[in-house]
Amino acid sequence: MPLTVHQFSCLSDNYGFLVRDDATGKAACIDTPDADAILVELAQLGWSLDLILNTHWHPDHAGGNARIKAETGCTVVGPAEVERIGQAPDRIVDEGDVVQLGETTFGVINTGGHTLGHVAFYDAADGIAFVGDTLFALGCGRIFEGTPQQMWTSLQKLAALPEDVTVYCAHEYTAANARFALSVDTDPALKARAVDIFTARERGEWTVPTTIGLEKATNPFLRAPLLRPDIADPAEAFGAVRAAKDSFRG
Repeated sequence: MPLTVHQFSCLSDNYGFLVRDDATGKAACIDTPDADAILVELAQLGWSLDLILNTHWHPDHAGGNARIKAETGCTVVGPAEVERIGQAPDRIVDEGDVVQLGETTFGVINTGGHTLGHVAFYDAADGIAFVGDTLFALGCGRIFEGTPQQMWTSLQKLAALPEDVTVYCAHEYTAANARFALSVDTDPALKARAVDIFTARERGEWTVPTTIGLEKATNPFLRAPLLRPDIADPAEAFGAVRAAKDSFRG
């Protein structure tokens, strides 16, 4: 049975995601950026919450855990680093673990780099991945705790998923990412995508979700070895592109 994904905007540029296993009615939220908004959305949908699935410890991803758990009685699942927000998850998960939501199975992928213990949740049956702040539409997360090699390895794990996998990333950063991408890549597919993105944002439309195939074709961080052929090591090429984005002011 399919997984229903309910997406909504919250905070300044976050997306919230509530998901429901249609076979059983079991529901989860992916991260807890805004407890108020999540509880309102749950009430409007008429869903009861069974799980919180945290991708990493940052407050705009795990800051609502305590309140939502207190009000719903749900179980918190996430990497051990979530303890840094004040309370450890009820269940700690990492690479290779499986989380069951009714009849929906999420595989856990370690995608460290943005934070050391960052994870993604992948529903292979439905072709859906929740990637937190590892991969963005035309972007990737800043490397706050890891190394370029670690982040490149994590991005390659996601790039290895089927190209039609739908990718839900946690922020609406796509227009800014497109401006940077155009500064380092002249590929026609990127230019065409950037036009669509700018037009969509002018209309107030979301640019999330994306797909693995679209990101492999146009995302400068996944294309880094092609953009920096002067650097033999792919992870170092990625690191150079990431450093350029960190200092970009376009």
